[in-house]
Amino acid sequence: MVDRLRLKGTDSWWMFLLLLPTLVGILLGTVGSLLASVAISFTNWNNVQPAQWVGWKNYIDSFTDPRFGDTLLNTLKFAGLYIPASIIAALTAALILNGHAKGRGFFRAAFFFPSLTSSVAVALVFSWIYSLDNGILNQILTFFGAPAVNWMGKENILFSVTIANVWGAVGEGMIIFLAALQAVPATYYEAARMEGAGKFHIFRRITFPLITPALFFQIVIVTVNALQAFEYIYMLTRRTQGESSMATVVYLIYRNGFRWFNMGLASAQAVLLAVVIILFMVAYFRVEKKLVVYDK
Repeated sequence: MVDRLRLKGTDSWWMFLLLLPTLVGILLGTVGSLLASVAISFTNWNNVQPAQWVGWKNYIDSFTDPRFGDTLLNTLKFAGLYIPASIIAALTAALILNGHAKGRGFFRAAFFFPSLTSSVAVALVFSWIYSLDNGILNQILTFFGAPAVNWMGKENILFSVTIANVWGAVGEGMIIFLAALQAVPATYYEAARMEGAGKFHIFRRITFPLITPALFFQIVIVTVNALQAFEYIYMLTRRTQGESSMATVVYLIYRNGFRWFNMGLASAQAVLLAVVIILFMVAYFRVEKKLVVYDK
């Protein structure tokens, strides 16, 4: 079997040629952009004039700028809500649609549809839903005699933005969990039922441990997406002069780089955000060895 998979002669060259465009894209688009961002972070560059070397100034300015601390706190608050909410919503949808109920194909497509829709379009719909004057939520409240709520106000904006983001991401997670649920051998369930195990015990002792690899994968993906969230936050929280009522780190990076054209400061803050993401990943992979079950 190993000999059959081993490439010989011209086959290896064809494989290299077919992979070459992807490898070039990774080197230039990913690795090249990463190295360029690190290099630019040590300069003062406005996209027009030649870059000037400033050393660690951009990093020092980021740490001493209260806006960076505020946006980092907003990002962590958003991630703290978004990560568990999206995981629970996607897993719940997958568990419900994993059965043999009628119309499950339709509902699977319906849950996955927001993932295919433009995030800008979804954000515009939610901005109408949350509207203080003519939003559908406030129309329902006033119809029943309740006062209108400022869903995008300071007290509610974090929850409102999180709900919109979860709505747009639940479909992808549902697909991952559905694949994991359907990969669990049916013989495990049959043996558990013969022993008199109930549904909750089966889920706790069989289903959940065997889908922990998919759960871990989804947590990693959702965490990265949460810390890099931008589209929904930009569309829902943008105010006059481009300010945001709930700015995140990526929003601040966008403002520094493409409104004030301070590419050095924006690159430094992007590097700092990458460090935060790496710290999360290191913590996750330390926990993975203890909690994730790989069925062999």
